[in-house]
Amino acid sequence: MHVPVMAEMMANDESPEVLFWVGCAGSFDQRAQKITKAFATILQHLQIKYAILGKEEMCTGDPARRAGNEFMFQMMAYQNIQVLNGYGIKKIVTTCPHCFNTLKNEYPELGGHYEVIQHAVFLQQLIDEGKIKLKEGGPFKGKKITYHDSCYLGRANNIYEAPRKVLEALDGELVEMKRCRSNGLCCGAGGAQMFKEEEQGSQRINLERSTEALQTGAAVIAAACPFCNTMITDGVKNSNKEDTVQVLDIAEMIALTLAD
Repeated sequence: MHVPVMAEMMANDESPEVLFWVGCAGSFDQRAQKITKAFATILQHLQIKYAILGKEEMCTGDPARRAGNEFMFQMMAYQNIQVLNGYGIKKIVTTCPHCFNTLKNEYPELGGHYEVIQHAVFLQQLIDEGKIKLKEGGPFKGKKITYHDSCYLGRANNIYEAPRKVLEALDGELVEMKRCRSNGLCCGAGGAQMFKEEEQGSQRINLERSTEALQTGAAVIAAACPFCNTMITDGVKNSNKEDTVQVLDIAEMIALTLAD
């Protein structure tokens, strides 16, 4: 895939409609790279002018701040803000709710003011505007789909409807878990838990959440966060259900159903 990089675009005196903030998971994690590719495929299919920062993109600093290293968070944030402001970026779209929350709610106090959109909302807008056309009878038609609310999308930013509307557009049957929306259960990766061993307890959070998802009888567990995707995939494998239940990001589902 040829993905436009901001530095090249500026060298050609061009500017993108949106900057796609890839995030660490989307850049380096093999599973999350598929989500990045799916989202880039959608942007290219719709001929949306976009760019990524490439090697100039640093971690937003979310895990550092959640783990209590405020100094490191501010260093990372200032560096990112300098790069973004240097390019005159106004609009950012990201596939990671952690990046979204940090860029949208925590960068303004450090001088980073941008319109930040999470990809669930972005995809819903494109569907509502009629820009995304989906195949009749796509791969998810009639399939049971359950959606896992990411903490940073749901409780932190009150985004519950957009991802569900995107899934409804796929003609599947949406089934909710017992704990959903504002009462949803964390996948176990937030708050920098992704990068450390959990404390002792009776059950791993991701296994409990995956069990809840499997109990719905859904053939697809949909998420809108690369961390959630990893944790729930691990849980599904632990239950030996990986052959019958798919764990997919909503961007991957849309990319698979795009009409030519």
